[in-house]
Amino acid sequence: MEANDTRLDLLRRLLLQSLQLDEDKWRELVTEKKNLLYFNSLFNSRESVNLFLWIEADSSLSMSLDFPKKPNKVVCVTKTEREVISADNVSRALLIEDLHGEDVLSFITALTQEVVCPLLSNPENNGEWAPGAAEETLNFMERLKNEALVMKARQEGWTFLPFPKHLPDNKELKSPAVKLLHACESVIIEWAGLVSELLQQKPSQALLDGFKPEPSEEFNFWNSRLKNLQLIQQQMISSKAQQLASCLQSAEGAYCFILKQIYGEVQTGLQEAEDATQNLKPLQEKLEETEVLEYSQLRDNMAAVMEKINQVWMNSHFHCKPCWIVVLLQEICNLFIDRSRTFLCGQEVMRGLLADPAKVLEDIQVVTLTLEKFKEKYIQCRNHLEKQIGGSRRWEFPSHLVFSQLDDFLSRMISIQEVYSIRLQFQLEQVVLAGGRGKMWTDAVEEVYQDFLLQLHLLSDCQYDASEPTDQSFPLQACSFQEYVLDLEARLVSILKGTLDDCCVSSSAVKILNMFGQVLDRPLIQEQLRPQLVRLVDMVMTELDQVEALIQSKTSKTDVSSKFRSSRAITLRWTQQLLLRAHNVLQNFQTVQHLCVDSGELVMQKFQKISALVVELRYSVRLDWSSKLDRDSAFILEHPLIKQQAKGMMGIPFRDKLETMLSEIKQVSWERDIELQPQAAQLLKSRCDIGKSYQCLSHMVSCYNQVVSGTLPEELPLIQEQQKELKQSLLELANQKWSSEGVHELVEQKRESVTAFFAMVNEARANMATMSQITQGWVELPLLQRIGNFLQRGEATEESYSQLRKDSEEVLRLTQENLRLYAADDTSAPWYTYLDHVDQLVQDGLLQLLLRSLHFLSDNMKPQSSGGALLQVSLQLDSTGSLFEPSLEEDLADLLKSFIDDVYSAASLPPRISISHHGGHQEALRENADLMALEQEVMQHLPEQ
Repeated sequence: MEANDTRLDLLRRLLLQSLQLDEDKWRELVTEKKNLLYFNSLFNSRESVNLFLWIEADSSLSMSLDFPKKPNKVVCVTKTEREVISADNVSRALLIEDLHGEDVLSFITALTQEVVCPLLSNPENNGEWAPGAAEETLNFMERLKNEALVMKARQEGWTFLPFPKHLPDNKELKSPAVKLLHACESVIIEWAGLVSELLQQKPSQALLDGFKPEPSEEFNFWNSRLKNLQLIQQQMISSKAQQLASCLQSAEGAYCFILKQIYGEVQTGLQEAEDATQNLKPLQEKLEETEVLEYSQLRDNMAAVMEKINQVWMNSHFHCKPCWIVVLLQEICNLFIDRSRTFLCGQEVMRGLLADPAKVLEDIQVVTLTLEKFKEKYIQCRNHLEKQIGGSRRWEFPSHLVFSQLDDFLSRMISIQEVYSIRLQFQLEQVVLAGGRGKMWTDAVEEVYQDFLLQLHLLSDCQYDASEPTDQSFPLQACSFQEYVLDLEARLVSILKGTLDDCCVSSSAVKILNMFGQVLDRPLIQEQLRPQLVRLVDMVMTELDQVEALIQSKTSKTDVSSKFRSSRAITLRWTQQLLLRAHNVLQNFQTVQHLCVDSGELVMQKFQKISALVVELRYSVRLDWSSKLDRDSAFILEHPLIKQQAKGMMGIPFRDKLETMLSEIKQVSWERDIELQPQAAQLLKSRCDIGKSYQCLSHMVSCYNQVVSGTLPEELPLIQEQQKELKQSLLELANQKWSSEGVHELVEQKRESVTAFFAMVNEARANMATMSQITQGWVELPLLQRIGNFLQRGEATEESYSQLRKDSEEVLRLTQENLRLYAADDTSAPWYTYLDHVDQLVQDGLLQLLLRSLHFLSDNMKPQSSGGALLQVSLQLDSTGSLFEPSLEEDLADLLKSFIDDVYSAASLPPRISISHHGGHQEALRENADLMALEQEVMQHLPEQ
């Protein structure tokens, strides 16, 4: 029905006048779809009789087919007959009345029942009235009272059965008067209308009127009908009803049969209501349980809901009809649709395009899966019914009658889901392209993305409810959005073609494709990028061909070895790297394989061929390596641990080969798929012990050889016995093989003695080196020095004397330390020889010190080399006269001799260490020819002064 229907003109004029409304209120009323459905039900349906209009507390105009609760003022539009209202009969067939709510009905009832009717019934109050006027007025007031009671009961949700006045008792009843009989017959006619009107009400009427009722309205309908029929039954078995039945029975008229028929209809309706209420109760309880569940839990309860519906169908005696179960299923669909729209926040569903699209899309998918689950359970239940008892209770109605609304809603959900899928596919904010033209392409992508976001803003700011299937605003805007997306896709294709054409290797192209992500799943983009994708497959195949060529060329090349790895280990590692390289190419390709139709199998076959070549090559290398390891292991295990070499040295036989074997065994332990032969397996098993033993043995041999090779002549007598015993101990290892038991323990036992002897000798030699360094350092001590331009004695000489004393003490201490380390007898000849050697070191150091000092003195006596005077004489004045410092009375030769004596005095500071030499170092050095020659050279310069 349209808002401009001419049948509404009469109602519009009267309604505006009665409720004092303006035209805007009327236009708002008739533009709402729900109100047009009410008008359509009244005008075009024979079932609807009344339409009520009233003003709400917020001044809005409302309407309903039922009487409202506690309105201030109500306009009641009533049909005079049950017929379709046309433009021709609208003024005749409609009765429009003003009602003033519940208080008015109560007032009319009380006024007529307690005041007017008693007054008119008293003959003393109407004596002056015209004949029949009082009776006619009384009858009118009785009808008014009954109508008020009927309307009030209807407002309260039950049916009131009016009775005629002054019904006689059964004892007084003989033959009823004509007026009384007429009144009873009129009441029976009214009862028939009221009961018929009640029983003709159907729970499907709301669906037929275009509304979307939920199961709760069905449950309320049957609960209300059950209570109403129970009240009607109570009224029909009351004493007044018995009197009425007796009156009609005594008249033996047709209305007695009608009364029985009405009672039978009430009983049948009561049984039907009881049956519906009882069988719908489990379904109602289950649906109430689902209403308190989270929406995500609803899907798991669909089977239970459908089971309850099946129980209603199987157990009900009145409602096992397709039309009734279709209505019930439609109402349940409406319930789930309403729950779904509430879960998606209805009009707010499009706001998530910019806020949290992934979350909203997930919610939409949950809704779709939940409703599809309900349809799935419906199909299972339908199939189950067809298999039961030969299918006699099967559902023969078409499924589209049940799911027409649900399918429309699911179709709308799919449309919204497509928009959200596009939103998630266009994740371009992180796209940053490299290369020479990378910035240009990146800016182009950013421009596309900003245009896309602008369209999303238009969609998200919509003012309609996109989840409402009957609202066609969303499909129109979604269609425009998808057309714009096609244009954006064409722009992206141009960008992608340019970037992919710049790529030289597959990894770069794959990186670009992965960067654009899900937007490449768009069919238009895939189709237009077909040449670039074919080129990508060619690059992948070329790179795999290169790997294959490298593997095939390996068999024709000489093995390459290194210092740290065997050639076979290098080969295995090399093949592993090649396989990894091929795997990386394959793995990169697989991330975009869905874009390259019919190419994945070809690439996989190439990779499998490469894998087979690698497996074959590695197998041959491992087999050859295993044989070689077994031969070399047998050779090593049968050789002795140690062997005596030239000049008393010790050595490990074939130590290079042993080191190589240990290294290869370590490398082969990393390869899990090499099967070793017995000898190599034995070496691998004892590799740790052999490796430790080899390291200990190498250290022992090194220590022993260092002792032997670095032995001093004066040191040899002191360590000769210990060295001999150690040699004999080491030669015991020459009788042991690497395959012998207890080798590691034996080597550890020998290691302690060797390392202790080496540490002792090494420390003693370090002490000897320190003593040699000390004595050699004396040559730098200044015994004579120039102060200014003159040669003078000074503090430097005393400091040099002090340093000589300190160094002499250190030499004595180190000598005693070596006595302790060598464990020598301090009275033995070998020790005396050792002391002579140390004493000679001291004397040699002193000799160099004296030679340097005398050379210094000789050089300073030469004017051409000294650059200044030899001595400085100062004149000191005092009270007694003058004094020269040094004295001029002294002989210059004596003065020079005093300088020479000071030099020789330094040799007297270190004590003699040797036991066999007597006298100090000064006496011994004065007999030195070099010193004597220098001394004469100094004295020969005197005449030249």
